[in-house]
Amino acid sequence: MRGDGRFGKRRILCVFPKYTRAFGTWEHAYPLTDGVQAFMPPQGLLVVAAYLPADWEVRFVDENIRAATRDDFAWAEAVLVSGMHIQRRQMIDICSRAHELGIPAIIGGPSVSACPENYPTFDYLHVGELGDATDDLIARLARDPSRPPQQVVLKTVERLDMTKFPLPAYDLIDLPKYFLANIQYSSGCPYQCEFCDIPGLYGRNPRLKTPAQLVAELDKLLECGATGSIYFVDDNFIGNRKAALELLPHLVAWQKRTGFQVRLACEATLNIAKRPEILRLMREAYFTTIFCGIETPDPVALKSIAKDHNMMVPIMEAIKTLNDYGIEIASGIILGLDTDKPETGEHLMQFVEQSQIPLLTINLLQALPKTPLYDRLKRENRLNEDEELESNVKFLLPYDDVVTMWRRAMSAAYEPGKVLSRYLHQSYVTYPNRIKLPPDPRRASWQNIKRGIKMMRNIVWRLGIVGNYKRAFWAFAGSLLLRGNIEDMIASIIVAHHVIVFSREASDGRARASYYSAALEGASVPAE
Repeated sequence: MRGDGRFGKRRILCVFPKYTRAFGTWEHAYPLTDGVQAFMPPQGLLVVAAYLPADWEVRFVDENIRAATRDDFAWAEAVLVSGMHIQRRQMIDICSRAHELGIPAIIGGPSVSACPENYPTFDYLHVGELGDATDDLIARLARDPSRPPQQVVLKTVERLDMTKFPLPAYDLIDLPKYFLANIQYSSGCPYQCEFCDIPGLYGRNPRLKTPAQLVAELDKLLECGATGSIYFVDDNFIGNRKAALELLPHLVAWQKRTGFQVRLACEATLNIAKRPEILRLMREAYFTTIFCGIETPDPVALKSIAKDHNMMVPIMEAIKTLNDYGIEIASGIILGLDTDKPETGEHLMQFVEQSQIPLLTINLLQALPKTPLYDRLKRENRLNEDEELESNVKFLLPYDDVVTMWRRAMSAAYEPGKVLSRYLHQSYVTYPNRIKLPPDPRRASWQNIKRGIKMMRNIVWRLGIVGNYKRAFWAFAGSLLLRGNIEDMIASIIVAHHVIVFSREASDGRARASYYSAALEGASVPAE
């Protein structure tokens, strides 16, 4: 935390809103773990918490783990909230709870930065990234923490250089309760895919932290109990290829120094397959997964959404290249594009079979504000305002046909035998290409052994004894266990089980087809 004593003392409650149940919230995986309750720490709000003056008391509550209580609100002099569009109703709910006690509510983050008009009840709107607006907010709260007579909108003009970002306040959270730990190296992406809001919010020229900052954050994550995997939440890990090449040797050295206690993962464009010099270093740094927004295997569709860079290398060739470096691909897929045909769902299933990508986030197109897609559809009068629908896009195909296509795709892709077969394929063609880790007592600690025993007990009981796809489970688990691949078996089955259960919910209408949809089930929003 920053500060030199001139801001006095304040009590600030940071509240991160609960996510609505969706494909990417992974709640079906948690019962198989050793106590996980949420997906990833809210990186942005943790940075803000660390930036607040050193003399201020800060309490942090992630409502995906526990709800902020009335006592939490009564303790605070101001409440800070951040989140994405999908959390809008929950954020408004937090605002209402603060106002019940006369406490000012402040909102920042990607959703309010894109759509400030959606948050009329908040006292302060922080629009944009960490910077001069943040300093202005701190000065205002230092002078007077009471609610202002009318809403105050603070817009960042000068962003804080990422080299000056504080180390996120990981010590305010219970890190082992998260499915993945996360870290950020850069912000922004040079590409301008039609459906993506990243360039509009964060720019096309990636801004960077220093390798020394990253190493310090990684050390802090381990100190706070990070295990399993650490995910780089950068919009595109190779948005600045020169910077990625500069960072990777530091990550390799860090992994060697700390005994390769964690796996690394990131998001990157598929044209990373053209960069063997980057892939070699990623392999040495023990990157085991890359999320690539493939979106569609149809070249015509890729061109229509400005995703031409996915065709710089033939998709199947790119997948094989990454697998050859020991890197498993997870992929984003979008249904509902203007180029979709009635047979698009069938073609998608053929691609899944050919690619053997085990995890695909098959999503229904949503037009997000601050995107070229949103602007185009608005001009064409093709935005739907009905929040109870799965998407705000008026598709060219009949709406019900697109939703049915999504449900069938989810059901087919995540039939237990099929998804576990794809993970088994990875165990033969991808995992053996990873570096052979040197023995290290830190990985074989008693704490890690206990974690492994607990997860194996949960997995065997829930899936192998009382589960409803026991035959597929044992065919998969037995093959890996016979080869001694216990760690890979645990990591794969935990993810696979969530998507199997979620796909069943999708097929019978209990799960929504757009993970950005504003229609949030179970979000109680008191009137104000």
